[in-house]
Amino acid sequence: MTAGAVRERRSTEVPATADAARDHRRREALVTALGYAAMVAVLVTVALPLYWIVMTSFKDRPDIYTLPVTWWPGTFHPENYAEATTSVPFWTFLRNSVIITGVLSAVKFTLGVLSAYGLVFLRFPGKNFVFLGIIAALMVPNQITVISNYALVAEWGWRNSFHGIIVPLAGVAFGTFLMRNHFLSIPTEIIEAARMDGAGHARLLWRVVLPVSGPTMVAFAIITVVTEWNEYLWPFLMADDASVAPLPIGLTQLQNNDGLTDWGPVMAGTVLTMLPILAVFLVLQRHMIKGLTSGAVKG
Repeated sequence: MTAGAVRERRSTEVPATADAARDHRRREALVTALGYAAMVAVLVTVALPLYWIVMTSFKDRPDIYTLPVTWWPGTFHPENYAEATTSVPFWTFLRNSVIITGVLSAVKFTLGVLSAYGLVFLRFPGKNFVFLGIIAALMVPNQITVISNYALVAEWGWRNSFHGIIVPLAGVAFGTFLMRNHFLSIPTEIIEAARMDGAGHARLLWRVVLPVSGPTMVAFAIITVVTEWNEYLWPFLMADDASVAPLPIGLTQLQNNDGLTDWGPVMAGTVLTMLPILAVFLVLQRHMIKGLTSGAVKG
């Protein structure tokens, strides 16, 4: 090939390569722009209702029902928070929610971790059938079991009691499924090394399995706490008065059934209900990030 032919070939290849690079950069810029647009859309979808709730909690009744809708209170009305905490036994509802959520979360977390450990690290007949039963339990909506559970709890005389609310909700099918899948992903070399060092099941669980399962356990805890804090249907059926009713039941008592609902105190109560679970989420999220950055296995 002559020198002129080589120069001509190079002159045609360089523009083609430059055009390909520009097209690649344009595609990357388009994908990045679409990603940011999706993030903004999700943020607006999530944040806008929360903003509306918070702003409405500071409005008086005429300001709430004014048209066109106002996105900022004309005059701040913090008395809504005082009314939300005094017109109903709000602090009793809060205490009940803390008790129910705390006990249920502890029970579900403990049973979920132990049952998942047994399904992965123990050998016993019918283990696969037990796991299939857990999968089947995940497919059954909780509403289907309400009637049978209600009849059983009423027969035992557990209505209007904490154990009547807690015991039927203590199933851990989801937590067992989640933790089992994570335990199966733990490198077998770690487990075998611990067993060669003479670790029993208790030591293997506390010293090896749980320390490398931080992020999954935190995710399990967050999902459990949020779910139990917002539980409404079963406590509504079980609670006859404010002595055991949680906050979701108490919020319904803030509505005025005789006429127009005063949404200011209702939204104020909603904000107060969200604050504890938001604080728990922020604390656990910090530990989740710590677990993700420090739980790696060094080889």
